[in-house]
Amino acid sequence: MDLIGTTEGITTFFVPVQDAAARFPPGSAPIFFNRRMELNRDATVLLVSILRPSDYLDAMGASGVRGLRVANECRIPVTINDRDPKGIELIAHNACMTNLPVEIVQRDAGALLSERSFDVVDLDPFGTPAMIVDAAVKGTRRFLFVTATDTAPLCGAHLKAGRRRYFAQPMNTEYHGEVGLRILLGFVVRETVKYDRGVAPIFCYAREHFVRLHLRLLRGARAADETLKSIGYILQCPKCFYRTEHQAMFPESKTCPYCDIPLTPIGPLWLGSLRDAGTLVQMREQLGSMVLGTGKDLAKLIDLCYEELPTSSHYDYHRIAKTAGCSPPHIDTVIARIIASGYPATRTHFSGYGIKTEAPLTVIIEAVSAPR
Repeated sequence: MDLIGTTEGITTFFVPVQDAAARFPPGSAPIFFNRRMELNRDATVLLVSILRPSDYLDAMGASGVRGLRVANECRIPVTINDRDPKGIELIAHNACMTNLPVEIVQRDAGALLSERSFDVVDLDPFGTPAMIVDAAVKGTRRFLFVTATDTAPLCGAHLKAGRRRYFAQPMNTEYHGEVGLRILLGFVVRETVKYDRGVAPIFCYAREHFVRLHLRLLRGARAADETLKSIGYILQCPKCFYRTEHQAMFPESKTCPYCDIPLTPIGPLWLGSLRDAGTLVQMREQLGSMVLGTGKDLAKLIDLCYEELPTSSHYDYHRIAKTAGCSPPHIDTVIARIIASGYPATRTHFSGYGIKTEAPLTVIIEAVSAPR
């Protein structure tokens, strides 16, 4: 296996040589490594440096880069697991070259998590994490991190796969990225509360081809019951931009007040906030003291996540402008108009054209289509 050295943060490691001409270069190598996930890994290192857990499990290590970086840049005990012998060989090689005392385990992740527990369990599979979430909850003491790259099923583009994997009804809306994240979070919540444990989001976001959850797990039936209060549905009009939230385990039948047709339920999904504001402040303060290759992009992401309203969906104001037959004004102008009408409004990290607001649809349309 041909290897090439690379560096992320302050950690140097080796990964298999990839075919740059391939349609998906990471898939051309014998062991998976995706350079485009550097921000994902940077965010993990930054957050772990603040949370200071007692130990950390990279449950599906592949090249082991994420676990190696946590060990080197956060200086906490790390276990890296993978079931592929070639992956284990590469992880051991990298651990030796970097002189890091990581524990390397060759097991099925579900079997490992049924026998041992860790302060942080990090799931970063190729595709869906759905099949391993239950075991991960049982093996997590405090913090559960989850990446999903199967955005098509989560966002409604592959409807049947989304139903099978996440026991939810997605919908391919103009805010589909947020739908995907909230369906994944809602699924993790349902896998967690059955063990009388609650879930508190710390830093959850969607970017490009993946969604990422950083969660704190809480113990006790009371915490589980409190968590369930944030599970529900978005009821979306299939014809216009109108939608409303419905907090409940099962959807109710409602009609669009503008189109007079039944609303389509999306969910069950997470309706609540996606971040802990205090932790994001700490991350932003810590960021300047760390060497992270995606630091500027990560700073922007943290700022947007901190500022955005905790509504369960957002509006693509360019699409509203197109429907209204007008030229879209600058996003800051639209937000200012909504605020002037008496409603909060912010940008969102989900889309450069996205606006989060509690304003009625008529106010939003007026803010987009009003003469300049």
